[in-house]
Formats: sequence, C-alpha cells, structure tokens
Amino acid sequence: MESFRRQIVELLPRLRRLARVLTRDPADADDLVQLTVERALTRAGQWAPGTRLDSWMFRIMKNAWIDESRARSRRGKVVVADDDGAHVGMDGAAAQQTRLEAAEVERAIAALPEDQRLAVALVLVEGLSYKEAAEVLEVPQGTLTSRLVRGRQAVLAALEGA
Repeated sequence: MESFRRQIVELLPRLRRLARVLTRDPADADDLVQLTVERALTRAGQWAPGTRLDSWMFRIMKNAWIDESRARSRRGKVVVADDDGAHVGMDGAAAQQTRLEAAEVERAIAALPEDQRLAVALVLVEGLSYKEAAEVLEVPQGTLTSRLVRGRQAVLAALEGA
C-alpha cells in the first residue's frame, strides 16, 4: 500500500496537468485531482498491480469530471480559465514569450470539443499510447485516432491564425 501511495504522489503533476485541460480552471483542477486521489485510495483494491497506474487514474479522473460536468450543467455553472504563474523565475522576456505561447496553445486546446480535448491531452500532453488513451476514454482506438487528428488540425489552425 505504501508503494501504491508513493506512485500516486509521483503522478500528481501529470494528474494536475490533465485536470487543467479538463476543467480549464486551476482551482477546479485542484479539486478534481483531490477527488481523483480520494477515489483511487478508496478503490485501491480495484487496481491490478503490474498494469499502468497512470491510465487507471486518468480513467478515474475522466469519470469524476463527467460526473462533475453533469452536476454543473444541472446547476448552470460556468468554468473560466486562469493563469497559474507557472513561469515564475524565468528571464522577463523569455517568461513573457513562453506565457504568450503557452496561453495560445491552452486557448486552442480549450476551444476543442471535450472528446478532442481529452484525446489531445492524453496522447500529446500525457504521452499515453493510442491504445492506452482509448482504454482511458473507453472508446475504440479508431475513434480515438479520429478525435486526435481532428483535434490536432484544429489546434494547428488556431495557432496559425493567432
């Protein structure tokens, strides 16, 4: 169990990054990560040692976000993106350029439909294989591939137009 918990702690940066893509808001992302970790710890017996913990936790996060999105739509809540100050400590000009580029990419990804946004986040940001991402999203690999292609094209088009 201690090894399991340590592995979860090591996954926290990746979980937060995916949560930011899903929620488009740093505070909501933190809440989603917390919920994901809580669910993983309470369901630790469901994880099969020897399988990828990251994929299992990404699936938990995706399902938790679906639950939250449904609840929000019933409540009529809106999520707004915000800068988390991740570029503190860089040279002024370099930090500004990095923030601008990151903001453009983040806006382009945020504008994608949710199915494409998740595909892009899991494969291009988190580095999962197509097969693993398809399992996380619980869709056929061909479906994931088409979502990823459409998502990439839309991001590139948005960045070229920026």
